[in-house]
Amino acid sequence: MLAVMPAFAQQTRAELTQLRLEATDDGIYLSAAVRFELPAAVSDVLDKGIALHFVAEAELFRERWYWTDQRIGQATRYMRLAYQPLMRRWRLNVSPTPITPLASSVVLGQHFDTLDEALDAVRRIGRLRLADAGEIGEGGSHPVVFRFRLDTSQLPRPFQIGLVGQSEWNVSVERSTRLPLEPAR
Repeated sequence: MLAVMPAFAQQTRAELTQLRLEATDDGIYLSAAVRFELPAAVSDVLDKGIALHFVAEAELFRERWYWTDQRIGQATRYMRLAYQPLMRRWRLNVSPTPITPLASSVVLGQHFDTLDEALDAVRRIGRLRLADAGEIGEGGSHPVVFRFRLDTSQLPRPFQIGLVGQSEWNVSVERSTRLPLEPAR
């Protein structure tokens, strides 16, 4: 029984593999890469046509010696992954605001032939705009907080009730670190 527990714990754990802070003429951008595998129960829900919602959040701070650090920028990216059985394709919607049926915001939609291709797009968080270029000082490293999670509050109510005490639905990672400001490539 104990030999199975570490393998189960690794299966649902997300890991941050890349985190970069870039400076361009028009702003400060954060790029990240998250590594995770969907547990079987989560994949089954996707196969049944239920959409999964992922959220990536980032905050950029300016250090102050006389008080707590000042937050100078933040960004959130909402991603909705769903299987479309009639087309036999995966659809990924990406938006800066929560994706709901009633929301009327700008949403980028992409189609993928396989679940692996769609998940690769979810795992790569590219160019989250955190702040204007003039809001941050030159050189040095800057405090950054990055969070990525599977948002189970967006699931239908019957699934939310059944999730109590099931750790396999906990796909999340959070990191607070200091990053150097790199020039854009």
